[in-house]
Amino acid sequence: MAIDLGTLIGRALLPWRRGRFARDERGAIAVEFGLLALPFFAIIGAILETSVVFLSGQILESAVQDASRYIRTGQAQGVILNAADFKSKVCDRLYGMFGNCSGLHVEVQTISNFNGVAISAPVDWNCESSCDWTRPESYTSGKGSSIVVVQVYYKWPVILSLGEMTLANLPDQKRLLATSTVFRNEPYS
Repeated sequence: MAIDLGTLIGRALLPWRRGRFARDERGAIAVEFGLLALPFFAIIGAILETSVVFLSGQILESAVQDASRYIRTGQAQGVILNAADFKSKVCDRLYGMFGNCSGLHVEVQTISNFNGVAISAPVDWNCESSCDWTRPESYTSGKGSSIVVVQVYYKWPVILSLGEMTLANLPDQKRLLATSTVFRNEPYS
């Protein structure tokens, strides 16, 4: 049985090579970064997406409160004549955060008493593709001492989606942002 010299030297050095390879730490940081980069950046992206959605919801709420003040104080009489005019007042206060103000859905109604408030989203939660608004826009500001309900909705586009973990609650990767306010107009004449 003949064993050549190269095989004999290879077998003799094999444990030494394994030990040296096991102790070699070059490239360990690159491997660790490769393993942790995807979850890390996914978490950072989710935090940023959530922050932007909540910020835009707060901006929408503030804009609706400011625009509703025109109705409450009677300044809207003769100035804001329809839902498009009210939408324009809201849009002026969105600071460019909402790219398409025509995507806002506005409902301004008067009610007889505060117990009669019924607020519901004007969307079909069971739709499977591009969902349209289920109710038309409306604008009735009432007169002095009227009780007014103002509802504004917007379909915010969600960018980041990790399977079932998404902020989207509508099809086509959109989240319904909603704000409403109920108040009694001042007793203007």
